[in-house]
Amino acid sequence: MEAVFDPSRRTPGPWAQRVMAVLGAGPGLSAPDPSRLILWLPCALAAGAALYFALPGEPPGWVPRALLAAGLVLLAGGVMLRSRAIALYVLILGAMALIGLAHAQLRTERTAPPPLEVTGRAVSAEGWIERVERGGSRPRLLIRVSWLEGADTPPRRIRVRAGLGDFAPGDGVRVRAVLNRPPGPAAPGGYDGGRAAWYDQVALTGYAVTALAPADVETGGFSRWLAGLRWRLSQRVGEAAGERTGAVAAALLTGERAGVEEADAEALRLSGLGHILAISGLHMALFAGGVFFAVRLLLASIEPYARAHDPRKPAALIAILAATAYLILSGAAVSTQRAWIMACVVLIGVLIDRRAFSLRSLALAALAVLLISPESVIHAGFQMSFAAVAALIAVYEAWMRVRPAPEGRPGLIGRAWGSFAGLTVTSLVAGAATGAFAAFHFQRMAAYGMIANLTAMPVFTFWVMPAGVMALAAAPFGLEGVFLYAMDQGLRVVLAIAHWTAGLDGAGVMVTAADGRAVALYAFGFALLTLGLGAARLMGGAVTLMALALWSAQSPPDMMITDGGVALARFEDGAGYQATNTRRARFAATVFLQRAGEGGARAERAGLACDALGCAGRTSEGVLIAVTGSPEALAEDCARADIILFEGRASAWRKRRCAAILLDDPARAELGGAELWIRDGRLIRLRAANDARRGRPWEV
Repeated sequence: MEAVFDPSRRTPGPWAQRVMAVLGAGPGLSAPDPSRLILWLPCALAAGAALYFALPGEPPGWVPRALLAAGLVLLAGGVMLRSRAIALYVLILGAMALIGLAHAQLRTERTAPPPLEVTGRAVSAEGWIERVERGGSRPRLLIRVSWLEGADTPPRRIRVRAGLGDFAPGDGVRVRAVLNRPPGPAAPGGYDGGRAAWYDQVALTGYAVTALAPADVETGGFSRWLAGLRWRLSQRVGEAAGERTGAVAAALLTGERAGVEEADAEALRLSGLGHILAISGLHMALFAGGVFFAVRLLLASIEPYARAHDPRKPAALIAILAATAYLILSGAAVSTQRAWIMACVVLIGVLIDRRAFSLRSLALAALAVLLISPESVIHAGFQMSFAAVAALIAVYEAWMRVRPAPEGRPGLIGRAWGSFAGLTVTSLVAGAATGAFAAFHFQRMAAYGMIANLTAMPVFTFWVMPAGVMALAAAPFGLEGVFLYAMDQGLRVVLAIAHWTAGLDGAGVMVTAADGRAVALYAFGFALLTLGLGAARLMGGAVTLMALALWSAQSPPDMMITDGGVALARFEDGAGYQATNTRRARFAATVFLQRAGEGGARAERAGLACDALGCAGRTSEGVLIAVTGSPEALAEDCARADIILFEGRASAWRKRRCAAILLDDPARAELGGAELWIRDGRLIRLRAANDARRGRPWEV
């Protein structure tokens, strides 16, 4: 009989064996396990979306459509062939990556604002207040626009710094404000407010020049009503709970974090408890789980019903509805969306008698979030949220495979010890999983996060959130006061722990910013660790160590020049980074110091030698920096200085004849701020803040 070629029986080569190990091949590496393939689909989709944001420019409009068509064809072909050949599995993952890249660009097109003429002068606008963001002398108001002076089609949203007065979210207002495009990053690699605003559909930002006035705005509907409801509920919570803790309670119940005091927020971050402010898996699990068990207990207590029906199923259905209401009320942030999807998958598993808390359900949640908002792949919240849950599930599944069979029912001490051990392991695993991603994004690690979480999380889990769930349930009847008081007392304990931990020596460990390549390599290694099996996990550990080694080998820049004409460097006869001017570009200086691993420090003014025409100073690297606004001083500075910060526009003739690096106002605006690496008095590398956004839609 003639042999029939079967790709799944072909002896794999060494590289194929490695890939199959990653995909979860069975014994002997005969073929990858199809049930593990779904775990890698969101990884491939995320990789494609991340690649889009890493591109040096925006691809032409036909590219995403061609890639999407190719990806869908390849994906459909792979599914229809039903082969277990390794090449086919890699093909499917490649198709998902193409779909991810295309989907991210198409999402960018869908969120584009209408054409707007930005003049920098004051214009009038009408709309309704969607959100209030505290900070600075006046709050920032996110306004859903119905009319904008001079615009044929008004943008969806604008953000205006203005006094709130007697207005509240949901109210129609008229404002006259100076509006401009959202700003880019303050430093290379920093947070790009313009890109974030693009996907939030905030076309313009600025400040009001008149007080808010009431306006008759017809648009809004349910979203407008919900914004008002969230604000009123936040105010009620704040008034009933307490002056400080009320703002934290409102953040936990409605997602409104505007009122949280900066000192409390900073203490929570330094202590490693900052995650409690973002409504995520823990909050949703406690909320939906509390509703589920309460309804189940109630139905089980009705003996005739409990004998005829399974009380778990109606309890699961009611818990899904409650979780959905919590999602809508809290503002539906990415972390909350992921948590809601996970909760729904678990509860649907109860409805169909399936165990659903698994890596597969997490993969479905990740796919859903990425399809809704592919830009979330580059956000810290998305990365940390999924990393924590993936690590916890992977550790749990590994423990279930190797744990010894229990001998009888544990006693009270045994159950207490099991709860403590579970909480300890959860804190360790979640902290380890999110620590690196937090350091990548915020250049800070909580040294005593383990202590803070072990002491505060039992209070939060068994006291604060149950009281919050009961408060929300009782709020429609006006009976929430007693539960908010209980919530207030619990939050006082949590905040006391946070402030105590944050006050310990070395509580916040500062690190330098990571290069994008190190972050991508670490993410790949982490995926291997949590999703792979056997040798793949060893490979993942090696890859994560390589990423950390690459990160540690990076040297911080020797100098930063802001677009406002301020240089930060280590000058002679000075300790640490010093600034040529401490009154200007304070925010950019703060961002630079944070990314250089010196967050929390303030740049002192450098001891420059000054005369009537300008100032000059030499850095520890031997670079002479001159700062001047006088054209008469340029000739001398060009002859003796290495870098000149000129306040104004230098002539083209002077730029051609200047031996120094001459950065006038237009040149600095083009760079958007720059980091410089210097060796032996020579510039070896310059990275501009605008390099990463040049040619992208959010650059304009």
